[in-house]
Amino acid sequence: MGSRLEGKKIPEHIAIILDGNGRWAKRRGLPRVMGHRAGCDAVEAALRNCGKLGVKYLTVYGFSTENWKRSEEEVSALMGLFRMYLNKLLDIAKGENCKCLMIGDRTRFAPDMIELIDRVEEETKECDGITFLFAINYGGRDDVRRAVKKMMKDYADNPFDIDETVTEQFVAGYLDTAGIPDPDLLIRTSGELRISNFLIWQIAYSEIYVTDTLWPDFDMEALEDAIIAYNGRDRRFGGRKA
Repeated sequence: MGSRLEGKKIPEHIAIILDGNGRWAKRRGLPRVMGHRAGCDAVEAALRNCGKLGVKYLTVYGFSTENWKRSEEEVSALMGLFRMYLNKLLDIAKGENCKCLMIGDRTRFAPDMIELIDRVEEETKECDGITFLFAINYGGRDDVRRAVKKMMKDYADNPFDIDETVTEQFVAGYLDTAGIPDPDLLIRTSGELRISNFLIWQIAYSEIYVTDTLWPDFDMEALEDAIIAYNGRDRRFGGRKA
């Protein structure tokens, strides 16, 4: 660990809203897709950097349920990038001993892409290093909606005592992140001050860090800045110090 983080507490789980790819490209006179390509490179770097620092879980927001509203050209380009990235991710994950999980509603994707996602998850499931969660076609409200549907189906098949059974832990077990600890630190790049429908249940007590850095420029130094800021927070989870 670098000297800047000596003695600092490393968050167990970091979640990142990747923002600024388009602006990064525009500032350089490049098409938006080139910004998304640079953003994919930044994801790879963040995965390696988090692994080096001892982060146990990294979740990144790659494509939201609302992103389908973008132009057909941009969505098509993004789908092509995801296919390319998933193939590359498999090699990276094996090299980094990284377990990969995709969160979000994958049913909207083409069959070959669903097959790729399943393959990445299957071939990395025994890896015991950092766990990488890639949110694609993900929305926090949609996550809760799908969880409620699954819960209602289970209740119809095998009714349970609602008052005794439906605890927060029970509900969390139906979310896409079941079995994953909630993020300690939520990072948003490009300076935007909103959570954009990301992990709305899971980030209830996450520390939020916003940086003006555009996502393709988010490097180890920027990651260290976020962790240093995190160490300056007083996490009381609604309680008070004695």
